[in-house]
Amino acid sequence: MFVLVQEGVEARYLEGLPAEVVVLPKQGPLPAEAAQAEFAVAPYGSARRFFEEIPNLKALKVVQTLTAGVDWILPRLPPHLTLCDGAGIHDVPVSEWVVGAILGAIKRFPEFRDAQREQRWAYQWVGDLEGSTVLFLGYGSIARAAEKRLEPFGVQFIRVARTAREGVYGFSELPGWLPRADVVVNLLPLTPQTERLCGAEFFARMKPGALFVNAGRGKTVDQEALVEALKSRRLRFVSDVTDPEPLPEGHPLWSLPEVFFTPHMAGSTHKLFERGFRLVREQLERYRRGEPLLNVVTPEKGY
Repeated sequence: MFVLVQEGVEARYLEGLPAEVVVLPKQGPLPAEAAQAEFAVAPYGSARRFFEEIPNLKALKVVQTLTAGVDWILPRLPPHLTLCDGAGIHDVPVSEWVVGAILGAIKRFPEFRDAQREQRWAYQWVGDLEGSTVLFLGYGSIARAAEKRLEPFGVQFIRVARTAREGVYGFSELPGWLPRADVVVNLLPLTPQTERLCGAEFFARMKPGALFVNAGRGKTVDQEALVEALKSRRLRFVSDVTDPEPLPEGHPLWSLPEVFFTPHMAGSTHKLFERGFRLVREQLERYRRGEPLLNVVTPEKGY
């Protein structure tokens, strides 16, 4: 069996894979063996060449991403292919980013950094995380990992997701819970149901002065409504994602107060491919044995 992998993946991550590796080159002809590959690991980063070659991958049956979100790939795959997302790969780095984002905002690290660059001794009082209420909007494996890391700080949690279940509220109950949260962490994937979910009414219901943290997708937020809420000093904002990406020159988010963002890098750590190909190895073993694959994306899951 052959597995197609993007050019540039270090050999150490491919050791022990239960399949013959075929490399998808960035340029040049496609290897003949690629037509026999039943399993492909979608490129992490630019996937243009991969999408162009899909019609030539005659035996392809399964595509595995190294990303948790699949909005960038799902509409471009033929319906006969099985798509598996990378849920679990980014739990550690993104949950660490969430905790760092919350602590940095509460302790006002970005402002102190700005003052340092201006050589100002900008003493001010700051907040405590202890006793805060954190609302997770989207409650999957990343939210559970973040919750585990926040528990030692004495934080209370509200969990809201598309599908209500024990301990987790559904979207219909979100308006009633928003005013109770000191911190709202958005971890939603981008779907027709979540696009621009965080809009003017959403921000109006948030507790004045609350912190809004976005580690989900930029398009789940109505950017105009967000900017208006920030201009009115109603909330504070820390994000790893924007809409569009990259953020264009002159966009209000570059200069508005109480805003700090990073360039969609929360999951980009040096252990990404180590964790990612650990999942790929397990998936290939399951595929060879005819067992159900993990993280299969289906309409029933909400994608």
